[in-house]
Amino acid sequence: MHQVNLKYPIGNFQKPACITHEILDTWISEIETFPKSLKELVASLTEEQLNTTYRQNGWTIRQIVHHCADSHANSFIRFKLALTEDKPTIKPYHENRWAEMEDSKDLPIEASLKIIEGIHERWTVLLKHLSDEQLARTFIHPEHGKAFRIDENIGIYAWHCKHHLAHIQIALQADKN
Repeated sequence: MHQVNLKYPIGNFQKPACITHEILDTWISEIETFPKSLKELVASLTEEQLNTTYRQNGWTIRQIVHHCADSHANSFIRFKLALTEDKPTIKPYHENRWAEMEDSKDLPIEASLKIIEGIHERWTVLLKHLSDEQLARTFIHPEHGKAFRIDENIGIYAWHCKHHLAHIQIALQADKN
């Protein structure tokens, strides 16, 4: 029987050898539908369920929702920087430390669901209107020591959406057992 890796339940992001417009359309659709999928998944959860983790020493569902708002807001800004500056070096952040802050540990999730909805609405409009030249633009991520292309980063964030939806589904399944 196959054991699911709870940290990476859908596996790591696998960059295709060639990122086609069809692949990009799929990724953009996944980014576009994420707020609705997330909201449907967490809409009726109790406080106890929101404080359930997907693995030992993992984040709670509440922290995952707040993390998605933090991460996707940062990513949206990185896209805008890459589109308006020449190979900008982006500012990384300590996501684990952010997840331990009061607004991530205790705040109701509605504020982050609103952020996610707004960011994704704007992000999707932006992504659907990128030219091939814009898709090839890059930003430098100092933690990885390399440049990331916009088209690749669209895939990374489509993966990120599915990755955290899977975490929430795992936590909810564990809560039933």
